[in-house]
Amino acid sequence: MNSSSYDIKDMLVAESSLGLVYAANLFIGKEPSTPNNCVTIFDSVGFKPQLTLDNQRYEYPSVQIRVRNSNYLDGWNMIEKIKTSLHGRAQETWNGTLYSVIYCFISPTFLRWDENNRAQFVSTYNINRR
Repeated sequence: MNSSSYDIKDMLVAESSLGLVYAANLFIGKEPSTPNNCVTIFDSVGFKPQLTLDNQRYEYPSVQIRVRNSNYLDGWNMIEKIKTSLHGRAQETWNGTLYSVIYCFISPTFLRWDENNRAQFVSTYNINRR
């Protein structure tokens, strides 16, 4: 099973209206210094896996998504579009993993202005998958 960030990356790339391209303006695990406007997905703390008698591996990971943009409103709009794309997704299989549900656990919020005067926003998503 992939880390959740890799499958979420594929979901976001498949959503053509977001205009995200992996390794161009969409990254995993490390936010590069450029481009100014980008999205980064981080694997974050989730809940413990479920133990079941039927040998199914139910996992409950979490991802944090950070949007950075030189324009506050454009950054806000991007993180809201990502929330619309991910929140409530259910019963989808990506890279051999069934995503029972993805839901926004921490709503989009402004994080800070970085050292280059770019706005950063974050939101967190809990995942149920097997």
